[in-house]
Amino acid sequence: MKEGEVNADLYGFLTSEPNAVVAPIHSKAMPVILTEPDDIDAWMRAKWAEASALQRPLPDDVLRIVAQGDRKDGERAV
Repeated sequence: MKEGEVNADLYGFLTSEPNAVVAPIHSKAMPVILTEPDDIDAWMRAKWAEASALQRPLPDDVLRIVAQGDRKDGERAV
């Protein structure tokens, strides 16, 4: 607060309940992923009453894990 007004580049993302693919890794939430152009348009343009319906997990069969275990660079993949 002592700096006064500042400009900051911030971001956030909307989450939902996890689907069956994400739940074993993170049981509390997953990012909302919009895959259809109409959903993306609604998210950007619609009133919240309509856009909020998009806050839902991605269907289980649309998301898959592509890596697990130790990575070669020493980081840990999920």
